[in-house]
Amino acid sequence: MKKQLTAIAAAAALALTMTACSSGSDGGSAGGKTDPNAVIVGNNSEPQRPLVPADTNETGGGLILDHIFAGLEYYDVKGNPQMEVAESIESEDNQNWTIKIKGDTKFSDGTPVTSKSFVDAWNQSVKQSMLNASFFESIQGYDEALKVAEAAIEADKENGVGDMDMSGLKVVDDTTFTVALNQPESDFPLRLGYSAFYPLPEAGIGDRAKVKAYGANPITNGPYLVKKDSWKHNEQIELIPNPDYKGDRMPKNGGVTFKFYSTQDAAYNDLQSGALDVLDAIPDSAFGTYQDELGDRSVNEPSAIFQSFTFPKSDARFQGEAGALRLQAISMAINRAEICKTIFQGTRTPATDFIAPVIPGHNDSLKGNEVLKFNPKKAKELWKQADAIAPWTGDLQLAYNSDGGHQAWVDAVMNSIKNTLGIEAKGAPYPDFKSIRNEVTNRTIKTAFRTGWQADYPSPFNFLGPLYGTGGSSNDGDYSNPDFDNLLKQALNTSDQKEAFKIYDQAQEILMKELPTIPLWYSNVNGGWAEGVQGVQFDWHSKPLYFDITK
Repeated sequence: MKKQLTAIAAAAALALTMTACSSGSDGGSAGGKTDPNAVIVGNNSEPQRPLVPADTNETGGGLILDHIFAGLEYYDVKGNPQMEVAESIESEDNQNWTIKIKGDTKFSDGTPVTSKSFVDAWNQSVKQSMLNASFFESIQGYDEALKVAEAAIEADKENGVGDMDMSGLKVVDDTTFTVALNQPESDFPLRLGYSAFYPLPEAGIGDRAKVKAYGANPITNGPYLVKKDSWKHNEQIELIPNPDYKGDRMPKNGGVTFKFYSTQDAAYNDLQSGALDVLDAIPDSAFGTYQDELGDRSVNEPSAIFQSFTFPKSDARFQGEAGALRLQAISMAINRAEICKTIFQGTRTPATDFIAPVIPGHNDSLKGNEVLKFNPKKAKELWKQADAIAPWTGDLQLAYNSDGGHQAWVDAVMNSIKNTLGIEAKGAPYPDFKSIRNEVTNRTIKTAFRTGWQADYPSPFNFLGPLYGTGGSSNDGDYSNPDFDNLLKQALNTSDQKEAFKIYDQAQEILMKELPTIPLWYSNVNGGWAEGVQGVQFDWHSKPLYFDITK
């Protein structure tokens, strides 16, 4: 019996359905006539890099990509995977997959979307060692192709490109391709709605200069297209409906303009004045008032978002036995419950594991998770033990982006650590998200830095593999533990979901001991919309479905 996507994903989808975040189909606005040509104005941050799917791993660029591309699947408001360009995704053994695509879709330059459009894009991500290349590590030939790519890049850091394709990808015909994995992985289809797996036209395939130029003015196949010359950096980008799009996410409006704000307070002020239609992140200054101010035009519901902070591998103070003790001490010096209550006004929940509660497999009773509980006495003891091994020097700084509304909680976290451990601890602000991410990506950052995760697809692996697996696409602290990696592989190779969850628990117990990142809390989606705006829905990982919004 062939196993199809809908069957494989059923259990995960059911769990998400029970906890999905949505404001309701009418967006809380009064009914009435809407203008199908009205442009919806939403908030966003300046993308860190050109709009190339496999080279984008941050939310600013990701939100845009999800509206201008159509992948094999998309995730609906509740996180259920739905076919988009794919006709079928099938396997008899969970290792060898046959993917058939619809034959009537095309890119905005008029060229058809074919099986080659996917295979070439996936191979290119590895050949150029893009940020999301590790999403393809399960495919046969990935390791070999990446090794060749890394050698080419080492020889020419600016222009180096590998020349080896992954052996596990084969084009059968224009509408069929096959994927051979290194091992059976039952949740493989769940991943295929993520942006790393989007197709590219021939215009987006080539050397680094060509790909970069493509990303500045991308040719795409989604519900929207980037309006020509509309990307004004650090200001806004304009999307217009794609007349050739034939999928389920058909735009009900005349386009979307994303404004890039330097502060969330400025965005909230624009929302109140009507200059902004939809806001997906309420500033902390308004946590205590926004629900009264916006009424039924607001939302405060659980979401698949995890917040943490991470230390760069280059900081020797957090390496070895002393480093492990210090990480535990710092974690236990943070009064998460108090910060969630006073700073976030109940819009955050203290972390008990490394997976958001709305994701199937979340466990709030993990062995070792007492390290996430406020315990000043124990924190001081551990810090003293670390000092006996290697005395503490310098201060503790936590970098954050000033345009994201983070200063209040960063100050609170640093004060909690300072007051508990008696060390100098303070925030280190960067002007915007792009600035801090560039330093993190380039491994030039010298301080601890804010990290977090907004789920790409509804699976525990997505919260663990990319962030903590060796070579993971978002493993910003360069953590590596072979035992952890092996447990992830075992979980993926387990067809019984309950058994897989137990293995993921074991993997998380390793993380609790070694703390490659300091878990803080899970975020609710806190958003709102202006008067006259209708159809607002915030999806399972907190983002508005802009194609459904009217006014």
